[in-house]
Amino acid sequence: MGDISIETLRQKLETFVAAELQEPDANQFWESPIMASATVDDRFAILPEIAMDEHLLPCDLLARARSVLVFFIPFQKWLVKENREGERPSRNWGLAYVQTNELIERACRALSDLLEAKGYQSKQMPATHNFNAKKLMARWSHKHLGHLAGLGRFGTHCMLITPKGCCGRFGSLVTEAELGDHPLISSKHACLLKAGKKCGKCVERCPVGALERDAFDRRKCWDRLNENYKTLDFFADLPGTTDVCGKCAAMMPCSFTNPVIRNTKEKFSTTP
Repeated sequence: MGDISIETLRQKLETFVAAELQEPDANQFWESPIMASATVDDRFAILPEIAMDEHLLPCDLLARARSVLVFFIPFQKWLVKENREGERPSRNWGLAYVQTNELIERACRALSDLLEAKGYQSKQMPATHNFNAKKLMARWSHKHLGHLAGLGRFGTHCMLITPKGCCGRFGSLVTEAELGDHPLISSKHACLLKAGKKCGKCVERCPVGALERDAFDRRKCWDRLNENYKTLDFFADLPGTTDVCGKCAAMMPCSFTNPVIRNTKEKFSTTP
């Protein structure tokens, strides 16, 4: 087995995304990604309680799993700002959703190839649509894994708020490599409202009232996502899985940063 570190994997991911942005006719959707890792231990046993009751554990994907890697690819500000307008998502928001999911799949393969070259097996799950259609909950929640790995904290809008905000997409994989714990967030909360401060802007912004301070109507949200796809003609050439809205995340205090610590001395580090 060869030596490999979280820093090496972070650099691989950053280089991979940067290279994608240099491709001819590439849409400039993404900022540089961030990544956290966590040792596979008893903390993950809580997943069926805090996520879906049938949520898989790391060892269900890979019997000899030793570490969980979770990463976040943030959207550029212009895209988030564009999606803030109106009651329906923009064309680019839907396109970014599709292309970022594809990017995450390729990025996971690149990370897996690097790990395999060092002698470590890894496994991944799709970036989206690995959920139970009745419960509307995922059997492998990248966001919940990101919470446990210290990549972010959940907001009132049920998005995971990272040091680079909540506007973007998540990916994850498990590996036999022992990478250790490398969280990027240490504050208990990254949501102003959950931290006892004045906010709740995401609740106000939801176009169908699916959000409350302490509740989330999954079905109402899901119906809106499907309605957007069926209603918007400029989504016609996108896959039927383009279930997007993003109004509760666009141009919020948590869109691009952790607002709870924004004005404090606490910073996150990308070094192990």
